Amino acid sequence: MIARLPLRLRLTLVFAASMAVLLAIVGTFLYVRLRAELTGTTDAALRAQSGVIAAGLDQNGGNFGDQTGASVNGVETFAQVIRRSGEIVDSSQALASPLLTRAELNEVHTPMFFDRAVPGVSGIARLLVSPAGDGSTASFVVVGTSLEADASVLSGFLAVLLIGGPMALAVASGLGWLIAGAALQPVERVRREAEAVSTSDLARRLPVPPSDDELARLVVTLNEMLARLQTSFDHERRFVDDASHELRTPLTNLKAEVDLSLTGARSATELAAALRSASTEIDRLAALASDLLIYSRADGGRVPLVRRRVRLDELVTESCAAHQRAAEAAGVRLLVDAAPLSVSVDEIRVRQAVDNLIDNAVRHTPAQGCVEVRADRAGDANVEVVVEDSGAGFAPGFLDAAFEPFARGEADRATGAPGAGLGLAIVRVIATAHGGSVSASNRVGGGARLALVLPSGS
Repeated sequence: MIARLPLRLRLTLVFAASMAVLLAIVGTFLYVRLRAELTGTTDAALRAQSGVIAAGLDQNGGNFGDQTGASVNGVETFAQVIRRSGEIVDSSQALASPLLTRAELNEVHTPMFFDRAVPGVSGIARLLVSPAGDGSTASFVVVGTSLEADASVLSGFLAVLLIGGPMALAVASGLGWLIAGAALQPVERVRREAEAVSTSDLARRLPVPPSDDELARLVVTLNEMLARLQTSFDHERRFVDDASHELRTPLTNLKAEVDLSLTGARSATELAAALRSASTEIDRLAALASDLLIYSRADGGRVPLVRRRVRLDELVTESCAAHQRAAEAAGVRLLVDAAPLSVSVDEIRVRQAVDNLIDNAVRHTPAQGCVEVRADRAGDANVEVVVEDSGAGFAPGFLDAAFEPFARGEADRATGAPGAGLGLAIVRVIATAHGGSVSASNRVGGGARLALVLPSGS
C-alpha cells in the first residue's frame, strides 16, 4: 500500500516515523534520567538526615532531638527511632504507629530504602532505615519524606513531553515535507526533460546537474542510454530505408515484365522470356527476403543455433563445389585447400556464411582470376576459413563498413552488380553468434582477403 504513495509522501512518512521513534527514545531517556536524579537527591538528603539523627541519639540518650525545619527538596521530613522489638523510642509528632513491622526490621542489616504509604503523610513516602547502636540499645533510625513533590515534577515533565513531542513531530514532519520537495525538484526537472524526448528528437539530451552526486550520475547514464538508442534507431532507420530500396528494384522489374506481357499480342517466345525474367526477379526477392529475415532475427548479433559435430573440411569442399559452375561461367578458377577438421557448429549457418564469402569473392574477381579457399586451425581453440581473390580488393574507405547491412562499394553501385549488400553482414552475424569473428583486408599483391574464425568447440 505504501509503495503506491508518491515518493515525496513516502519520504515524509519515513522521516516522521524516524523522528517519532527518536523523540520517544529521547523522551523516555530524559524521563528516566530525571526520575533517577530526583531519587538520588532524595536518597542523599535522607542519608544526611539519618546521620544527623544517629549522631543525636548518642547525645540525647535515645532521642533524636529537635528536627524542626529539616526537609528534603523543600519537603518536610519525618523520623522515628524503633527498637528491634518494634517499640518506638522517639518519633515525629505526626507519626502514631511504627513505620516498619518487627519482621521487616529483622531483615534490615544495612541501610535500606522503602517506598510505601504512611498514615498522615500525603502521597507515597520514601523511607531510609539504618541500624543504630548494638546490644541492648540496638535500634533503627527511620527517616522519610513524601515523594509528592518529585511526582509532581515528573508529572509536569511528562505533560511537557506528551504535548511538546507531537508538536515537535508535526514541525519536523512539515520540514521533512519541504526538504523532500526541494530534494526531488531536480528529479522532477529531469523527468520533464525526459518526457520531452521523442523518437523524432533523439538527439536531445538531459541537462546534467552541476552537483557530483547520484542524480548527476543517473542523468549521465540516461544520456548515454539515449545516445545508444539514437545510434540503434538511426541504424534501424537506415536498414529499413536500404531494405525498401533493395526491394523496390526487383518489384519494379517484376511489375514491368507482367505489364508488358499483358499489353498487346506477344509470341510464345516473348512470353517465355518474360516469365524467365519474372522468375529471376522472384528468386532475387526470395533471397533478399531470406537474408532480411536472418538479419532481423539477430539480437545483438545472436541467432538461434543448432550445434553438432561436423567436418569443416567437408563443409568447405561442398560449398566450393556448389560454386564451381558459377566460377567457370565467370572465367574464375576456384581452388580449395581444407585440412581435416572437426568442429561443433550450426552446420546450416556456417555453410551459409562460407557460401556468402565464396560468392562475394567470385563476383569481384575478373575473368582469368583466381579464388582460393583454405580451412585450417587458428591456435588451439579456433579454426579459420580464409577466402582470397585476385580482384581489385576493397576500397580503402570501405574496409570498416564492409560488414554493415546493405554496404556496397562504389564500383558495385556504378555497374549495378547483383546483390543487396547483406551477404557479409550475415557472415558477421553468424560468426558472432558462434562466439567467433570475421575480418576483411587487402592482400599485398592485390585482391581481397576475408577470414572467418570460429571456436572449434573441442
